[in-house]
Order: sequence, then C-alpha cells, then structure tokens
Amino acid sequence: MNMKFNRKLPIPKEVKEMYPVSHEMALVKNQRDEEIKSVFRGESNKLLLIIGPCSADKREPVLDYIGRLARLQEEVKDKIIIIPRLYTNKPRTTGAGYKGMLHQPDPDSKPDMLKGIIAIRDLHMTVLRDYGFSCADEMLYPDNHRYTSDLLSYVAVGARSVENQQHRLTASGLDIPVGMKNPTSGDLSVMMNAIKAGHGKHVFIYRGWEVESQGNPYTHAILRGYVDFAGKSVSNYHYEDLLGLSGLYNEAGLENPSTIIDTNHSNSGKRYLEQIRIAKEIMQNRKQSDDIRRLVKGLMIESYIEDGAQSTTDHVYGKSITDPCLGWEKTQSLVLDIANDV
Repeated sequence: MNMKFNRKLPIPKEVKEMYPVSHEMALVKNQRDEEIKSVFRGESNKLLLIIGPCSADKREPVLDYIGRLARLQEEVKDKIIIIPRLYTNKPRTTGAGYKGMLHQPDPDSKPDMLKGIIAIRDLHMTVLRDYGFSCADEMLYPDNHRYTSDLLSYVAVGARSVENQQHRLTASGLDIPVGMKNPTSGDLSVMMNAIKAGHGKHVFIYRGWEVESQGNPYTHAILRGYVDFAGKSVSNYHYEDLLGLSGLYNEAGLENPSTIIDTNHSNSGKRYLEQIRIAKEIMQNRKQSDDIRRLVKGLMIESYIEDGAQSTTDHVYGKSITDPCLGWEKTQSLVLDIANDV
C-alpha cells in the first residue's frame, strides 16, 4: 500500500464527548430541523436560503459573516429561513492544493486533520450556540459526517459525488434534508436515481458497522447547471428546466418533490454577479407557475463579506479563497428583494 499512516484519529463519538452539544443547543437545532422539513413537506410557504462562502476558510471572518446573516434573518423571518452555508470540506476540482477547513484549519499552514476535526466542530457549535443557526455542509466524505451530525440541519451531496453509492446510502440514513446535485454532465436521470436511493431503505456497511437505514423522505434535487462536451457551462434553472424536473418527479412518484436552485457554479458560469439576476428570474418563475412554486423550495447562493475571490496568499479579510462570491452589500440587497417576492 503506497501510503503512510501518521496517527490514529479519534472517532466521532469521542470528539462529541469532548465537545458536547448542550440541551439548549439541541432544542434550537430540533426546532430549526422541523421548520425546514415543513417547507419540504409543503406545509410552510417560507423560502429556504442556503447562503454563505464557497468555503468556510477562517473562523473570524466566517463568524463576522454569520453575525450579519443573523441580523438579516430577523428582518426576513416571516418569509425566509436562512441556512448558513458552512462548507468545511472544500477541495479543488483536481484534489490538489487547499481542501478546506477540515484539512487545513489555517489555510497558510500544512494539513492537520486532528486540528481540522476539532476546528470544524467548534465552528459549527459556535454558530449554533451564539447565533441560533444550525447550518448546511457538504457531505464530501460520508464517513466524516458523524463528526458534525448533531449540528447540521442540511446536507448537500456534490455533483462529483452524486453517482457514488456510499453517498446515496448514507443519505438514506440521515434525518435531515439532503440535496443531491445534478452531475457535472447534466444527466438528470443520475440525480433522480440518487434521490430514489436516498428515499429507500438499505442495509450496508458504514464505519465498520452493518447498518440498516429507514429511508430519507427529504432527499431532493439541487440544480447547479452542467458542462457540455465542449467544456461550456450550460444552465438548467430556467422555466422549461423546472417544468421538466417537475415531470420527472411526477413519473418517479416520490414523496415531497422538491428542488433547491444553485445560482452559481455552472448555472452562472462562475460569474458570481449573475447570481442576482438568476435568483430574481427564479422568483418570477415561481409566480408564473404553481407547479414551479411548489417544486422550488429555495435557493443556494455563494456569498461572503467581500466581492469576488483571491489567492490564499492575498489575505483580504472576508474574501473567498475558492470560488468568487457576492459581497455583503449585494447579498443584503438581494435577500431583501427575494423576501419581497416570496
């Protein structure tokens, strides 16, 4: 085997015992879980807004951003449920270089997985305790989900992971909404198969255990656009795309047909300012069609304190070191506009 075993890391149960969730924190998370699920069941007309940096890079600016979101949530609480996007496992597409806070809690230092495990749990706990937010994170590595499973209210499975059987089966055993992104090829049948697998009951191996999942009725679609054979970004958030997805759900007969629209990535061609126009178009489409309004439960927006992106060596406070994001002023204006359209 061509790898070096550095050290044995603590298992999730041990980390949770070292950094336990208080009774008050658990109550807040449980209440948010139910509010979010009620949107997916169609019992609530609120819109979900999964919003935040492409990658949660450093504790101080991330918490600064979360504090701003908390104040904004109070302004729009009758219309919108904000779920902070706190992505702590964020690799480059090739896997080289920066891989997110889990690997590098300090982007300027070498990878340290033990510090990373503690850093991501501490960050999620701080956000829940101090700001009343249970967050969204990407389930890049299914085995690692257990380190923060008692803190999250939403999980996303990425475009490059959605075909993986372990991701699908793990999603079927979670008790919170799991969004399945369409693959980078744009093949919606792959995404729909992942959603069906997530809804089903399964017996499989997880973290060395034989486990039995009960099925997750809140597994749903995330449309994020795709890349065609020539390497060109193609969007899939338009009116016709949404009616087509509604038809696929009708054929599948799945419970709680739902989608979240990712306004960045291939939907915007990574032109981050396009997120403003895309979000407003989707809100108009919800007004034009009852089917689309029932289907589209929310938006996913990449946003941080400063506009754009930077390299890891630039050190601009609150500016993304991965994909470019909307800055705070544009974010605040957009969220208020979206609230007026709900």
